Amino acid sequence: MSKKLVAYFSASGSTSRLAQTLAAAAEAEAYEIRPAVPYKRGDLNWMDKKARSTVEMADPNCRPEMADADAPVADADVIFLGFPIWWYREPAIIDTFLEAYDFSGKTIVPFFTSGGSPLGEGQSRIAMLAKGATVLSGKRFSGRTSEKELKDWIVGLDLV
Repeated sequence: MSKKLVAYFSASGSTSRLAQTLAAAAEAEAYEIRPAVPYKRGDLNWMDKKARSTVEMADPNCRPEMADADAPVADADVIFLGFPIWWYREPAIIDTFLEAYDFSGKTIVPFFTSGGSPLGEGQSRIAMLAKGATVLSGKRFSGRTSEKELKDWIVGLDLV
């Protein structure tokens, strides 16, 4: 049986709720990807061209610093990678995370929260940044998805 990790970034709490439920469903350890400088409410105003998240997402090379670099990635075979969709892709802090660790031989399963936006270019970006990993197709969920729904999804992934 493979060792699983649920690594996630959450700005408003929706992805965090989903990640905790997924960790229970997958019998996995949960690890929160935290920025060194936490996001404040004003940082997340996508309608403000000067808001921190807008500025970061406009620069494909932006890599916000993480609060720590002690995610138990080395111990995991399967990594469920969670985040909210920002501008039709993963937030820049996810790119920082993917470049900080060795994912060779691991399976990455993206999961994300969104009011309706698809992952867009995020799928190919994750595959490019997670060098050496097998990256499965990402799936969008509500922050309030049930543990049973997540267990059914995991079974359907056929990760064993």
